[in-house]
Amino acid sequence: MDDYFACFHPEATFIFYTTDRRLESTAEWRLMWDRLVRDDDFRVLECFSSERRVQDLGDSAVFTHDVETLISTRSGEDTLHERETIVFARQEDGSWLAVHEHLSPAKSV
Repeated sequence: MDDYFACFHPEATFIFYTTDRRLESTAEWRLMWDRLVRDDDFRVLECFSSERRVQDLGDSAVFTHDVETLISTRSGEDTLHERETIVFARQEDGSWLAVHEHLSPAKSV
């Protein structure tokens, strides 16, 4: 999890369909994640990415993909089908950090 959260700028924002508001920082998202683990024994068991696209816009890039995630909670296992957009910005040292993530449910077929 440390590697995952290290990919985000400290001031990144997050919009998830499972929350009632925008999360205003990576620290806020990390607190919510830790609470899910503590309160509901939340775990990601597997995660598959498909239909990936990267749009290189110079000092920014947009990554979109479809995500299928097998999760486990106190209620059991469930498979989530979602679409995700992550916006990246090139940092002064040339590295890339995510500055925004948006997750939405995939349309049911």
